[in-house]
Amino acid sequence: MSEIRNIVILTGAGVSAESGIDTFRDGGGLWEQHRVEDVATPEAFVRDPDLVHRFYDMRRAAIQEKEPNPAHFALARLDAEWPGELLIVTQNVDDLHERAGAHRVLHMHGEHLKAWCTSCDVRSVWREPLLARPPCPVCQARSLRPDVVWFGEMPYQMERIYAALRQADLFVSIGTSGAVYPAAGFVRDARELGARTLELNLERSQGSSWFHETRLGPASEVVPQWVDELLQ
Repeated sequence: MSEIRNIVILTGAGVSAESGIDTFRDGGGLWEQHRVEDVATPEAFVRDPDLVHRFYDMRRAAIQEKEPNPAHFALARLDAEWPGELLIVTQNVDDLHERAGAHRVLHMHGEHLKAWCTSCDVRSVWREPLLARPPCPVCQARSLRPDVVWFGEMPYQMERIYAALRQADLFVSIGTSGAVYPAAGFVRDARELGARTLELNLERSQGSSWFHETRLGPASEVVPQWVDELLQ
């Protein structure tokens, strides 16, 4: 591992699933009770803002009751001990990476525990419901929405992500389906730029063929094992 200095890690729903947070496609989860078109698009928010707010209020409350699992803690340990560049790009909108102790985290799909004011364009830490249309703590406008990237919207900080990929010696994908772009294309970008690529997942993703190596198993098992190997 001596040739590896700069690492980019992509995490998806599979990292938080063992903490009890529903993955996007799991049967019986919150997503199954609502069509994507009804709760996760800008058009849905215009059409029925109360439904969207109720959905995200429920998600926001549920996330605050969950705890990080061994995968989160292992990545936080890597964050603390890795001497080179490290960026954890997460598709997850929970705060479990941070609560485990990680600092070098980028939320490309936003965060449940923030609210975005569409009037003054300020994002504020937010833990309470939004259904009652509370005022923005900065400008007092009643125009807060969940700070979550919906389908049809551009993920956050893409320039920073691609800059990190260009410098990466190792790209690791953890707990992702490989179905949602642009994140699903990161492995191809990283590999074409010369990085080693590793997949840690419960099952092979749609993009498994692009990885140099795939290790299968629960994130709470395979991630700590990999981190131990990397840091030894």
